[in-house]
Amino acid sequence: MAKDTVTIIDNSTGKELELPLRRGTIGPAAVDITSLYREFGYLTYDPGFMSTASCRSSITYVDGNEGVLLYRGYPIEQLAEHSHYIEVVYLLLYGELPNQQQLADFSDSIKAHTMINESLKSFYHGFHHDAHPMASLMGVVGSLSSFYPDAADIYDSQQREIAAHRIVAKIPTIAAASYKYSIGEPFVYPKNSLAYCANLLNMMLSVPSEDYEINPVAAKALDLIFMLHLDHEQNVSTSTVRLSGSTGTNPFACMATGISALWGPAHGGANEAVLTMLEEIGDVKNISKYIEKAKDKNDPFRLMGFGHRVYKNYDPRAKIIRKMCYEVLDKLGDSSDPMFELALKLEEVALNDDYFVSRKLYPNVDFYSGIIYRVLGIPTNMFTVMFAVARAPGWVAQWLEMITEPDQRIGRPRQVYEGAKPRDYLPLSKR
Repeated sequence: MAKDTVTIIDNSTGKELELPLRRGTIGPAAVDITSLYREFGYLTYDPGFMSTASCRSSITYVDGNEGVLLYRGYPIEQLAEHSHYIEVVYLLLYGELPNQQQLADFSDSIKAHTMINESLKSFYHGFHHDAHPMASLMGVVGSLSSFYPDAADIYDSQQREIAAHRIVAKIPTIAAASYKYSIGEPFVYPKNSLAYCANLLNMMLSVPSEDYEINPVAAKALDLIFMLHLDHEQNVSTSTVRLSGSTGTNPFACMATGISALWGPAHGGANEAVLTMLEEIGDVKNISKYIEKAKDKNDPFRLMGFGHRVYKNYDPRAKIIRKMCYEVLDKLGDSSDPMFELALKLEEVALNDDYFVSRKLYPNVDFYSGIIYRVLGIPTNMFTVMFAVARAPGWVAQWLEMITEPDQRIGRPRQVYEGAKPRDYLPLSKR
């Protein structure tokens, strides 16, 4: 039986070193290079960490080649069909699906923490009136550490759990307030008689002067989008949360770093970029021209919302959300809105064009979620905020897992230095 190791040889010295393989439940093994620098004096070079396992985790598994996404071992297709967002949040936080009493207790705990401190209302007034909602979301979430200093004791399991529940509960309230402030409307208090996503819609879209009735299709669609965005292994925002958390900082500060990383257009801003792209195309008659531009390597135009860095097959989340997108368009869509006709025609063309099919550039989850958000009346600058609300419990689960890892240590990536060699300082007069 072969050893569960990899042997490397330094050709310059002939020295050999056996490195152990770390095997997970499923997926590729990882070469443990812990002793490489100590024994050989070499670092590894991996820009973007595309071949580096930064941690061990039991939360989410992604197989990009086969189009597989598992939460705690459960296929996303099964969860999307049978479960709902808060139940899946419980699954990620605690490792198992809850029984009826556990789910009721968890839901009650989340509802007990939905309010934010009244003084935070004045905090918003420190932002410019047209500040992007992601800016205020990041600032206010980070400020929660000043209201809950006990959360700084990250090695107290009870304080960790309370902080986790507070983050899950309060981030929709903070996100809705960020939106309301950006459009000059009064903040709407959470209504705990509503389910999680329905409550968020109410806080965002209702006004005190009128009754607001939440469409169940809208709440169902948002719940599904949130479930699909809940976690996605060690992406850049999750890795940022883990890296900042490795310093021992409080969980609210970790969440703020995750929000800042998510804000980037290459990450959480992808569905916002889809709407921007559709606006640039402008009309169905322009699709052929833009398809050709997308094929031209020398043209900066790219089809946003098609293909995925991880999924080399069809994004499993896109299969699920596509069906919901059509249901939302059928029941809530404005048939006179040319944007929807344009989006669906673009989808049809791309799915039948050999160039995109051969490269597996299928519509991804961001393509469909952007369309759904538009139908629900959520403005484009709130798309990334909605992503942050959905992803925050996933960040919390990753943070909780990291804190309790026996071999957890502060993150410290290395580098290949390419700067000047040692040199002497020259006085200003001699330069």
